[in-house]
Amino acid sequence: MNDSTEDPGAPAPGSRRPGGRTARTRAAVRDAVLTGLAEQGYPSLTVEYVAEHSGVHKTTLYRRWGGVEGMVADALALAGEDAWAPPDTGRLADDLRALAREVVEGFGDPARAAAPTAFVGAAFQSPRAADALHSFYAERFRRCEEVVARAVDRGEAPASTDAGAVVRAVSAPLFLRLFITREPVDGELADQAADAALAAVEAGIFSRRAPAPPDRPSEAVPAAD
Repeated sequence: MNDSTEDPGAPAPGSRRPGGRTARTRAAVRDAVLTGLAEQGYPSLTVEYVAEHSGVHKTTLYRRWGGVEGMVADALALAGEDAWAPPDTGRLADDLRALAREVVEGFGDPARAAAPTAFVGAAFQSPRAADALHSFYAERFRRCEEVVARAVDRGEAPASTDAGAVVRAVSAPLFLRLFITREPVDGELADQAADAALAAVEAGIFSRRAPAPPDRPSEAVPAAD
């Protein structure tokens, strides 16, 4: 193990700079964090483990990330910088089903689910991990809103539809089973969640309500003589 991957002029974790030793170091640390989370979970993840599996000296890890919390948060930030895009099938119903099935496929396979599940667990134990997870999903949902925007353009959804609420409603029942009640999920349940969200869209449930006009001040009643 050595310190050869350190870049003294590296930007702060979370900033973007393509290529170079900084990018390679960040990717190596991310991969080691993912492996560690999948193998042993957040409580047992250590700086020593990440150093051993990334080839980055632990003094560098402490200096640049501050410890395990910072490395986990940056791994999530790096994951959020990918080029993932939501499905575009040409129909809102199929797009929502595809989104729901991505959740099931991603968390239904134990091997694929180990690291993202550990990220969720870390968020309950680390404020920095919680903030990073929030940012990751906020960005994911922001990208998914395009699905609803296209549906509005095609006339499949009211113009007032709250796109963010729709895409969250698709995954919410799946995440409930995955992380709260610990029940199995499958393709049929994914379709059910998507169809329920679609029915709510068509019923106008997710339409933004116009703000109520402010109350007018009551006119003063002149006193009787």
